[in-house]
Amino acid sequence: MAFIQGVIIMLVLASAHNGISIVEAQLDPGVCYGRQGSNLPPVSKVVAMYKQYGIRNMRLFDPDLDVLTALKGQQIQVTLGVHNQDLPKLVVIDAAKSWYNTYVQNFPDVPIRLIAVGNEVIPGEFSQYVLPVMQNFQTIISSSNGTVIGVTTVVSMDTMSATYPPSSGAFKAEASSVMTGLLSFLASHNYPLLLNAYPYFPYAANPGDVSLAYAQFTAPGPVVHDGGLDYWNLLDAMVDSVYAAMEKVGVPNVAILISESGWPSAGNGDFTTAGLAATYNQNLLKKFSSQTGTPRRPSNKLTGYIFAMFNEDLKPTGIEQHWGLFYPDGTPVYRVFG
Repeated sequence: MAFIQGVIIMLVLASAHNGISIVEAQLDPGVCYGRQGSNLPPVSKVVAMYKQYGIRNMRLFDPDLDVLTALKGQQIQVTLGVHNQDLPKLVVIDAAKSWYNTYVQNFPDVPIRLIAVGNEVIPGEFSQYVLPVMQNFQTIISSSNGTVIGVTTVVSMDTMSATYPPSSGAFKAEASSVMTGLLSFLASHNYPLLLNAYPYFPYAANPGDVSLAYAQFTAPGPVVHDGGLDYWNLLDAMVDSVYAAMEKVGVPNVAILISESGWPSAGNGDFTTAGLAATYNQNLLKKFSSQTGTPRRPSNKLTGYIFAMFNEDLKPTGIEQHWGLFYPDGTPVYRVFG
């Protein structure tokens, strides 16, 4: 069984005035478990596959009772998502308590490490609810002695108005105030921001200017020079553009955890082959396991989740159906783990 070197992210359970100390929770590189497929294996087999391949961290996009039940006692750490459409009702503390009791409190032997409040809702119609819901969950967690859970949200590069060069990174005007508020919350509790970042998309959109080697961690030397910083791969540059945006809104001290990254194995001609997907995801795992940071934040060890566990046939046709490391029958599309 493959062993994946863990990294430590400090999770604060509550602010200092509540007298609750800082505790440590280990978050290993993991894989997103998407379930939009008509022919996916039963949950029990999926959990067995995570253990077989040494995948010790799972991102769940929604709180599914069958999945949580199957994870009992399996020592697979979980980042648990909150449905975007549930955010408006969870601004009421009693509704948040009910959600927490149902999906977290009732599963004490499932190591849920992070609650992700919404997925890519900033900017957008649900963005106004993210921070109040995060605050509600923090209030609940703070009253649960010994609970090691952080609260955060998932953003995409769509929050950005500028990303190149990385030092020019800035949030869109319509996202800036919301991002400032939630980043201040994350900083006060030492929680990470979750970021969906895919070098595939800028490469496929503009292969003349974005080299394949830069997108796939295979460049023989620095490709982008930004002030005194050199960038050998596009993922580091994307992450650092978000760090630069944080600095511009006055909240620079929040770590980034990659909540999704990957490469499709089919759906867009020569841009999407199993070989290219294997190269990217193998190198992404090496990056996550190396305990290295980015040029702008070398001490913030970058880790996260590969997207995704399976090819999912209920998604739109094209690349969306081909992000999986495994076919639905459990055979690898290409080797990354084990």
